Amino acid sequence: MASIIAHAVCAVAIGESLRRTKMPRHFWWLIAFSAMLPDLDVIGFAHGIEYGDFLGHRGFSHSILFAAIWAAVITMLAFREYRMGIFISLFLATASHGVLDAMTNGGLGIAFLSPFDTTRYFFDFQPIQVSPIGIGAFFSQWGLRVIISEAIWIGLPCTVLLLLTWTFRKFRPIKD
Repeated sequence: MASIIAHAVCAVAIGESLRRTKMPRHFWWLIAFSAMLPDLDVIGFAHGIEYGDFLGHRGFSHSILFAAIWAAVITMLAFREYRMGIFISLFLATASHGVLDAMTNGGLGIAFLSPFDTTRYFFDFQPIQVSPIGIGAFFSQWGLRVIISEAIWIGLPCTVLLLLTWTFRKFRPIKD
């Protein structure tokens, strides 16, 4: 998996690039949380859920359907305006979690199509160093390799996306 920090950075870049108006503060918290949410499935390890199970790590919570359901529920509960744009932003932020994880070099793959097909997938291009599960292991040589990998393969593209977004907005400003 990519680290939860990288997932949140990616989500904020997605939200910023898609927004057409000033967004309330809770949007930014929810979009970052939405991108990190799929990894709550690691709680299952403590309850006997195996990695490769339907509810196991990188299973249903990493699927496209989960991202759509989550985005729809949060959009309906937390927002009154700009619902389609917010839904799309939350959906892409949540779905980006599986996409980033499928670009890592470890694990069993991502169940993108769950529950309809529980096959786990990786992309052929896997440049992101898989992050350790647990905070203790993150502060190690392995964690340093993860940070460097994510800076290159997630941080840099997100920075470019944000710079392009802000450049184009100079020509077509957003509504406040």
